[in-house]
Amino acid sequence: MTAGPIKLLAGSSHPELAKEISKCLKVPLSEMVISRFACGEIYAKPKETVRGMDVFIIQTCTDRVNEDLMELFIMLDSVKRSFAERIHVVMPHYGYARQDRVATPREPISAKLMADLMSTAGANHLIGLKFHSDQEQGFFNCSVDNLNTNKLFADYFRQKKIKDLVVVSPDAGGAKDAKKFADLLGAELAIIHKTRYAHNKADVTHVVGNVKGRTCVMYDDMIDTAGSVEAGIKALRNMGADKDIYLAATHAIFSHPAKERLMGAGFKEVVVTNSTPITKDKMFKNLKVLSVAPLLAKIIENVHQSKSVTEVML
Repeated sequence: MTAGPIKLLAGSSHPELAKEISKCLKVPLSEMVISRFACGEIYAKPKETVRGMDVFIIQTCTDRVNEDLMELFIMLDSVKRSFAERIHVVMPHYGYARQDRVATPREPISAKLMADLMSTAGANHLIGLKFHSDQEQGFFNCSVDNLNTNKLFADYFRQKKIKDLVVVSPDAGGAKDAKKFADLLGAELAIIHKTRYAHNKADVTHVVGNVKGRTCVMYDDMIDTAGSVEAGIKALRNMGADKDIYLAATHAIFSHPAKERLMGAGFKEVVVTNSTPITKDKMFKNLKVLSVAPLLAKIIENVHQSKSVTEVML
């Protein structure tokens, strides 16, 4: 990488992914000083100079989402005040992304608020993975690369050489992205229709598309408590999907009781990425984790060298 000085920094949210990205880039991680005051306030600053440099801060959102974001805001402010040339946030999982509209009266649009805070703190550019909705790119007052993981999953499932495959969107909102994924696999599309009546609670009403006697891949952006996908696989079985059913999702949040639900649901395999850390207590036998580090490393390299990002995704 010869396009000028680069500095790779990481918060405390996902050190394993940061190290893997660093290894792929062959660029060392620079040390961040991150600590807590006795009262719980966060303190963060780069240990080395970043003046005039292209700085990439790796920080995802975990089940400590508020801590992760506040830590990021403080890191951004410290780097901005240290005269970095450009500041890029590499955030594989964008927290608060589901709060992207006013669905009922008096609701906040928290995804927009987080975008405003990130820009105000000093971010010039965000590299993210699979936003909950594409229009969230417009929430930011800085440039955004919202990377799609369709190719990553398609490459994995192609190796299985599954015949008579149907890609299933777990709701109408994800149908467009599921169709793109289905096209990559040369598969048909089915859509599960559900109604969400409370946070993390939804009822499946019916399935649109032919799944009878077919192998299915349920495709979603994230798995939180796994209530929707548990109801979804039951609906597919009721509609005659009597062959293997896979589940694929970019963000493995796995809030309780996701692990128990996924283990008991009957999926052939649950395929996710390491966009957020999956601790040992959340792992189970038929879980497959795909690494996003090579993709993010290549995107960082192209951004740093002012090359196309689109060509990486094709």
